[in-house]
Amino acid sequence: MLEIGVKAPDFTLPDQNGDMRSLSDYKGKKVVLYFYPKDMTSGCTKQACAFGELFPQFEEKGAVILGVSKDSVSSHKKFEETYGLPFTLLSDTEKEVIQAYDVWKEKKNYGKVSMGVVRTTYLINEEGVIEKAFGNVKAAENPQKMLSEL
Repeated sequence: MLEIGVKAPDFTLPDQNGDMRSLSDYKGKKVVLYFYPKDMTSGCTKQACAFGELFPQFEEKGAVILGVSKDSVSSHKKFEETYGLPFTLLSDTEKEVIQAYDVWKEKKNYGKVSMGVVRTTYLINEEGVIEKAFGNVKAAENPQKMLSEL
């Protein structure tokens, strides 16, 4: 995980519509940047839907939500449409941003070891500095916790 107080690495990735988005596009706003393993899986769906339900409250607090996984743009589009997600999903198929934010880790699942995205959420302030960082977050609880951190 990246350290609190450091400048968040800037990036440019395609969103669910194929439009390029950069972290620097959101200067002047708080950014909830969350990394998740895979579209359409139970934990990731719970997390995304909870962020979606709380989205108006994040907007009221002047925050944007950016979800990042290594899924394709078309997978993100399907995920967005299936669950009516009102925020931006970013596709990092090359894992460049995932690695820059230090969330590509060894994981153990039922005794099997593999590499994957560890569910992690960063709160980035208006100047682009990491204000808070949470690793191994619980999918269903993470959105409410992040809202309370704003």
